[in-house]
Amino acid sequence: MDAAAALFATLSHRAPEGAWSAPGRVNLIGEHTDYNDGFVLPFAIDHRTHAVVGRRDDARIRVTSTFADEPVEVAIDELDTLFPSDGDVAVPEWAAYPLGVAWALRHAATAPALGVDIAIASDVPVGAGLSSSAAIEGATAAALNDVWDLGLDSVALARVGRRAENEAVGAPTGIMDQMAAMLGRADAAIFLDCRSLQAQVVDLGFAGAGLDLVVIDTRVTHAHSTGGYRERRESCERGAALMGVRALRDVDVADLDRAREIMEEVTFRRVRHIVTENQRVLDTVQALRTQGPTAIGPLLDASHASMRDDFEISTPELDTAVEAARGAGALGARMTGGGFGGAAIALTPHDRVDAVRDAATRAFADAGFSAPRVFTVIPSAGARRDG
Repeated sequence: MDAAAALFATLSHRAPEGAWSAPGRVNLIGEHTDYNDGFVLPFAIDHRTHAVVGRRDDARIRVTSTFADEPVEVAIDELDTLFPSDGDVAVPEWAAYPLGVAWALRHAATAPALGVDIAIASDVPVGAGLSSSAAIEGATAAALNDVWDLGLDSVALARVGRRAENEAVGAPTGIMDQMAAMLGRADAAIFLDCRSLQAQVVDLGFAGAGLDLVVIDTRVTHAHSTGGYRERRESCERGAALMGVRALRDVDVADLDRAREIMEEVTFRRVRHIVTENQRVLDTVQALRTQGPTAIGPLLDASHASMRDDFEISTPELDTAVEAARGAGALGARMTGGGFGGAAIALTPHDRVDAVRDAATRAFADAGFSAPRVFTVIPSAGARRDG
């Protein structure tokens, strides 16, 4: 919060209205199932984006960030022209996230033409698959919801964030990241039905079981608005159409034999990942509730194999991270996030965390990759007002 407050002081001579924050997230399991109306199991992490917001005397929005050299300023009544339906956005991509949230909020509720200054700082690693974008959206949405006195609940604000990312930024993501950012709870994951948006809190119990969740950031950046993510989504839509269902959520594991008969190989493998990943989410929730977190390692391993072989969104760096973590004593490991880069996660006994860190660093050096960033994350609270 201190960095955002200091940045705000350079932007405005007025005292801010307050400070808000929202977390990044780790998706424990359930990858690319969200936009297929399926199931996911993310949790909010202890890395957050902070937004310090103050009122202005005019009907303009000015945003600045620690990861940009210059602020961006627009009139509130120009927001619709910033984000035309043809996707030709007229602001830098970083600014499209907070300004897109303001635009989506004004479509979701009757908002006053009250100008604001917004200063943003974040310690969520960008491009690591930890949803730095949803953290920006969540912090901005929570702040403007209060400052503009809109009265929207957390699920409505998550929808606002998704609309901003889909239509303002142009990234065809589902709603998992925004829901995790808004609904996160300490020491718990959010079991989310992405069709109904019903969410259940599932206790993780990592600390009590002597486990840490290790993140191995490969430092290979990715962008959801580029082609690979969009192509996977189109494959899923094609598979659902061939099966005659609304979404792949409606296809069971028992239906895969029929799917194989009517689809070409690549589409079938994309479908198989989604269908089996949905089942793995359900199995993980059941295992956490009945056996505890030490039982879920094989499900994490199977999820990674499916993303590597069927969905083909892993990378050599991610595979190296997963293999090194398992070899050093992790109970299970998988890539997390949209793929094509980003991070892997490893469920690791406390006394093996250093061994996993060392093994990953050594394996990357042996393969000629840049050194990974390795750290642990703690399941934490969702979006909130901090001051």
